[in-house]
Amino acid sequence: MRRFLGLLPAALLALHASAQTPEATPTPAPAPPPKPPAMAMVKVNDDTWIRLGFLLQPQADWLQTAAGGYGQNLFVRRVRVLLGGSLTKDVTFFFETDTPNLGKTVAGTKTGATMTVQDAFVEWKVANEFQLGGGLFLVPLARNTLQSAASLLTLDYGTYSFSFSAPLQNVVGRDTGFHARGYFLGNHLEYRAGIFQGQRDAAGRQAFRVMGRVMYDLFDTETGYFYTGTNLGKKKIVAFGTAFDAQKDYFAYAGDAFVDWPIAGGNAVTFQADFIHYNGGRTLTALPNQDTLHTEAGVYIGAAKVTPYGIFELKDVHNTDTGDEKRYGIGLAWFRNGHNFNIKAQYLKIDPTVGPSLNQFTVQMQGFFF
Repeated sequence: MRRFLGLLPAALLALHASAQTPEATPTPAPAPPPKPPAMAMVKVNDDTWIRLGFLLQPQADWLQTAAGGYGQNLFVRRVRVLLGGSLTKDVTFFFETDTPNLGKTVAGTKTGATMTVQDAFVEWKVANEFQLGGGLFLVPLARNTLQSAASLLTLDYGTYSFSFSAPLQNVVGRDTGFHARGYFLGNHLEYRAGIFQGQRDAAGRQAFRVMGRVMYDLFDTETGYFYTGTNLGKKKIVAFGTAFDAQKDYFAYAGDAFVDWPIAGGNAVTFQADFIHYNGGRTLTALPNQDTLHTEAGVYIGAAKVTPYGIFELKDVHNTDTGDEKRYGIGLAWFRNGHNFNIKAQYLKIDPTVGPSLNQFTVQMQGFFF
C-alpha cells in the first residue's frame, strides 16, 4: 500500500501530461447540418391534420388603350392563404382566401384590400369510385377552369374560360353546391357531376344548375381536385375531357385536350386546348350564343429551367361581329424553383373584329407554398 501511494503522484502527473498532447485530445464531432424548416402542418394523428399554404403573385402590366398610350399598373394579382387537411381517415377539406388585383387601378379607382372566400369545401371519400363533396369550388366545365392558379403554364387562365362567372354571379368561376367524383379503370377514367346554386330568382325558386364531366388519362393519372397546368417533365399526361353546364335556358358544353410529356435531356412539352360553347338564352341574357377557344403550348428546357410558350385564343359571337376577337401572344417562364418560385413575362395581342387592336405586356413573379 505504501508503495502504491508513493507511485500515485507520479502516475497522475504522467496521465496529466499525456492528456495535454495533441494525440490524446479527442477531435470534436462535426456539427449536424441544420434541419429544414418543418412543414406548416398541425398533426393530431395519422388521420387528422391541417396544412397551411400561401400564394403571392406581384405583377406589372402595361395595357394599351383605345385612345392611345398605355395604362400602367404595379399590383398584386393574387394573394391567397390556403388551408387544407384531413378531418378523419376518409374526410378532407380545403379552404382558400384571396385578395385579387390588390393596388390595381380600374376606371380611375385603386383596388383596395378586399378579402374574399375563394374556395371552401369538404369531401367524403366513400370509395375511390365515389367521393361526395359540398361547399364552394371551381366548377367542372373544362380543364382550364379546374386548374390550380399556382401551377399554370402561362400567366393566367384563358380569357373566356370563366365567361359564365359574372352572369351567374359566381365567385371567380366558383359556385356553391354539391358534387360527386370518382375514378375507374385504374384511375384513368374520371367523372365529375354536380348540382349548383347558379342564378336565383327573387324567391329562390329557380331550377338548380347541373354540370357533368368525364376525362380519360391515357398514361399517368390525375386524382386531385385541381389539375396541374404543367408538370415540368415530371409526369406523362395525355388527357381528353368533355363536359356540359345547364340551368333553364342557359347551357354550355366543352371539350379539352392536354399533353404534358417529358422528352430527352430533362426537357418537356406541354399543350392544352379548351373549346367552350356558351348560350345564355333567356336565363343569362348577358351571355350571348358564342364559341370560344383557348390554346397554349410550351417547351420546358430543363437545364435552364425556362419555358418559352405561345397562346392563341378566339371568341366568335354568333350572328354579329360585335364581341368577336382573337388573342395571340408569346411568353417566357423561368421556373427557378418550379411552382414555388418563378417569374413570367408575356406579350399579348388583342385583335377585335370591331375596334382597334391593342397590345399588352405583363411581368409576374410568384411565390407559393402548400
